[in-house]
Amino acid sequence: MIIDKLENISLYSQIPDYVCEFLKTLSEDTPCGRYGLSETDYVNIETYTTKTISEGKFETHNNYIDIQLLLNGKERIFMDSRAGLTENNPYNSEKDITFYSDDIGNSDYVTLDGTNFVMIYPHEAHAPQIAFNNLPQKVKKAVFKIKV
Repeated sequence: MIIDKLENISLYSQIPDYVCEFLKTLSEDTPCGRYGLSETDYVNIETYTTKTISEGKFETHNNYIDIQLLLNGKERIFMDSRAGLTENNPYNSEKDITFYSDDIGNSDYVTLDGTNFVMIYPHEAHAPQIAFNNLPQKVKKAVFKIKV
């Protein structure tokens, strides 16, 4: 997992240049939707209300790396190793996602606040969309999906 300031994103050679270029065009006014970046890579821009810790679920992806950043608001993403987690739903190949039933509350987390990003690899479980200080709020987020 990589956690860093947005200003440093272009320093990571594993992040394609077209991701960094598209990121420069984003603002909180960017319309929600799915934007194709390459034949396999894309970004989803979405708005939602963050969840309480008790509502959070770990998830993993097999075929994509996530790069997540907020366009407005604050949220926490809880993190853990995929190994040893208990699958709640079997892997959904169409959506490239597995959900887990483990409690997220004792795991480390990162707070996204619009100045930073997190890059999550397939072996890393994450529970996104968690309310900052457990106070739900509406946020706008960009989730880049990079094919591995």
